[in-house]
Amino acid sequence: MRTIAFTLLASAAFTLLVSAQMTAGHKAPAPQPANQPAAAPYVTEMPTGFRDFKLISVAHEAGGLNSLGAVLGNDVAIKAYRAKSLPFPDGTIIAALHYTHSPNAENNKIFGQAQSFTPGSPTNIQFMIKDSHKYSATGGWGFGNFTPDGKPSAAAAMKSCFPCHQKEQARDLVFTQYAP
Repeated sequence: MRTIAFTLLASAAFTLLVSAQMTAGHKAPAPQPANQPAAAPYVTEMPTGFRDFKLISVAHEAGGLNSLGAVLGNDVAIKAYRAKSLPFPDGTIIAALHYTHSPNAENNKIFGQAQSFTPGSPTNIQFMIKDSHKYSATGGWGFGNFTPDGKPSAAAAMKSCFPCHQKEQARDLVFTQYAP
């Protein structure tokens, strides 16, 4: 009889212990206020140190933009590009520094014809920051556009970023390919 009572008591104690540990480790999330808006999918501050990022590629955008750009990535982005790893991991930051597309008179004088174009005045700086939780509504990416002096664009100007990038599903919404 003692053996049965001891076994039942030990079983009950074990069940309570396991139940208490599971409850402690799996707390329900705190309820969120229903009227609180989700975070905007826009980057409102330029990441520090972006000018020290590594080169991913360069770009010439013709048409109305007529710009030259340097596309840079932080270490997380470069590692993913080199490994050809998609989707990009959280923490990836891609920066695009855009400049006017200007003929270089000094170089053209040496070449004897108009063939050299170099960056002119800066036009804007754009960012894509991967955070799959914060920016879940926009494919895990936050988009940012800034004036050359670091002021963010208005939210209305940012509304076209995700719809355009969404067309590039095969490369996790990123247009720029790696140019090692």
